[in-house]
Amino acid sequence: MQSKTNVVLVHGAWADASTWSKVIPLLDEKRFNVTAVQLPLTSLTDDIAVTRNFLAAQSGPTVLVGHSYGGAVITGAANGAPNVKALVYIAAFGLDEGESLEGLSNQGPATLGAAQIRPDANGFLWIDRDGFAKVFAADVDPVEARVMAAVQRPLSFKSFTEKSGPPAWKHLPSWYLVSSNDQMIPPPAEEFMAKRMGATVRTVAASHASMVSHPKEVVELITSAASTSAAASAATR
Repeated sequence: MQSKTNVVLVHGAWADASTWSKVIPLLDEKRFNVTAVQLPLTSLTDDIAVTRNFLAAQSGPTVLVGHSYGGAVITGAANGAPNVKALVYIAAFGLDEGESLEGLSNQGPATLGAAQIRPDANGFLWIDRDGFAKVFAADVDPVEARVMAAVQRPLSFKSFTEKSGPPAWKHLPSWYLVSSNDQMIPPPAEEFMAKRMGATVRTVAASHASMVSHPKEVVELITSAASTSAAASAATR
């Protein structure tokens, strides 16, 4: 793998860039240039803008990876970013134009995770700390899961309701890792979004926090996306 290949990692709601801490060393070993975006989680527009700034700072082909809400972010941020060659979704929202997290969440029965979400008085959504491990990180070390609950960063209600613009997955090759034990996004919904975008799909028996509990599988999918995209680019030269 070429050392100049970039991987930009975008975290989801109720988390921060440190959730990639087990993925980053494995990507480093493969000689990727890795960057993890720190989202403000204040609105989808804000988070896309921050991610685009990170993409503009990359030199060379880039694989853009999003977890959970981060999938909605990469779906918008990759538009107008010519260095992005592949999108990778990790138990993530692959929204179509005009869709929102709220709209998709209301289309089926509420998940166990949804029942643990609590709004505050300032327009932000939190996961109840007592239920966090069960619904977000059931297969993560219990001590680590408690730390994740304690340091969670809330998602703004605006981010939850804001509608997506044109999706980059309509013109970029995509990969999707389904978490079959997910309690935040129903696995059938993940499969639906992956199929709709024509993604290369893999499944792991993991909780929503698969990048923490199964970093090897996450890195394998990212590596596959980078290799396939590099080969396709070479063939068209």
